[in-house]
Amino acid sequence: MLKIKNICKTIRKKRILYNISAIVRPGEIALFIGQTGSGKSMFLRTLNNLEEKDSGFVYLNDEKLQNIPGKKLKIGMVFEKFNLFENMTVERNISFVLENMKTPKKIAQKLALQLLKKYHLLDSANDMASSLSSGQKQLLAIARTVSLKPPVITFDKPTSALDPLLTVHIANIIQNLAKEGFIVLVTTHDPMLLKNLNGTIYFLEKGQIIEKATSKTKRFYPLINKFICGKK
Repeated sequence: MLKIKNICKTIRKKRILYNISAIVRPGEIALFIGQTGSGKSMFLRTLNNLEEKDSGFVYLNDEKLQNIPGKKLKIGMVFEKFNLFENMTVERNISFVLENMKTPKKIAQKLALQLLKKYHLLDSANDMASSLSSGQKQLLAIARTVSLKPPVITFDKPTSALDPLLTVHIANIIQNLAKEGFIVLVTTHDPMLLKNLNGTIYFLEKGQIIEKATSKTKRFYPLINKFICGKK
């Protein structure tokens, strides 16, 4: 179980995050939504230790959560801009990361090819990552993160560069990862992605959670209009 307690972050005296708290269990999806500038991406960056939080705690099964270089990741991140190794092949994007985590080269290559097959990228295994479409790049980014088997997977606006059809496909992948037992956190301002995911929704405004709902509650869709589309 992932416990997030009172995360705060300030940059140049401007409050970016304020007392962000949530509990997410294995097999669950937590969705953090809000308009641009609400603090969504910064929240995930603090969870991944890419930004230092001012205060607050993050625990996984009552153990303080932190990523230590060279050790097995407890949390993984799929970035909005993919963050792939563009000058490497599709297969190497995965096997390189696995080898850096002390996986033997042959095993790393085998695991990479298995994941590329799962995510329908096997035909592009020897292509350069830079040659992929946006949708393929997102699939590769997901496969690379999944290869490390972190118990927590975070997605930062995973469909911002995708068309509606691919958005549904990514939603299905995220839903399946939850079914496999991963703890999943997603930031987004994409109404279509939200409508295709089942989970708990946290509504962010000025770095603070001010509403909470589930995707099955009657007030879910009006809240989407309010916090994403700016409509009442």
